[in-house]
Amino acid sequence: MRYLWSIPAAVVAWFVGGFSATYLKGLPEGTTSFVPPRIDLLVLGGFAGGVLAGLLIGRIRVAVPVLLVVAGGMWWATGNAFGERDLLVTLLVASALGGLFGALGTRSSVVAAFALALPVAWTALRPAEQLADWRWLWQLNGLLVGAGLALLLYVACWKRGWRSAASWIPLTGFYLACFGVVESVRLISRSTGKPTDAVGDASTDAFFQSFEPMLREYWPWMAVGVLLAIPMVALKLRALPPPPPPPDPYADKPNDAVLSDDLDWIDQEEPRRRLLPRRQPAS
Repeated sequence: MRYLWSIPAAVVAWFVGGFSATYLKGLPEGTTSFVPPRIDLLVLGGFAGGVLAGLLIGRIRVAVPVLLVVAGGMWWATGNAFGERDLLVTLLVASALGGLFGALGTRSSVVAAFALALPVAWTALRPAEQLADWRWLWQLNGLLVGAGLALLLYVACWKRGWRSAASWIPLTGFYLACFGVVESVRLISRSTGKPTDAVGDASTDAFFQSFEPMLREYWPWMAVGVLLAIPMVALKLRALPPPPPPPDPYADKPNDAVLSDDLDWIDQEEPRRRLLPRRQPAS
């Protein structure tokens, strides 16, 4: 019965969580496709939607086939040609990998946090492309970056509580690396027709050069995100009901079952004592 609602919800989440954010910037002129034929949108959108869909379904053997069917069907419904095998395979692989990590995230919230780092980083950078000349762009970007980090740290401690706080440092580093991945993928999508070596070198440079401005400009917002995640986790743990007491192993046994063998004499009748007369001392 669970799949009757989780599979339709996963299909909606795949599109809404994966490709609805692309409409913030706008699609190419004259295009109304649901799945834009661009490699950066296919990789990031397919993976983001796959993670959310995998979290809803929760089973790898169900999530991966469903996402492959949904991605292929949406590609066909959009009107894209199946002859573009490279783009279609990119969409299918990104969706399947996202569904795999999303399904694993239902068992370990730390895995879910690492899987959501790339979609959150991608979403945090979307307004920067649309609002290039906006006055409060730095504040908006910093707010999105810090809120995204706080959300990831909160998800990491969802199941195990403070025991998962040790993963905050590698999770923060991976979150920063995701911004470099986003920049590299976008550079590759804009470098169509150029030599492969030049594109590879440029994408590598873009990956490593994205860390410096993030740390230089947005480190106060990231620190605020960490400070915000601490009370979030504390309030979540405090709101949980207390754990149930451990079961009593002797609850279904009579009281005699807890007595050892050397205490059986308690249940036996005490023999009647015979009183002897006092002897007179011989004098």
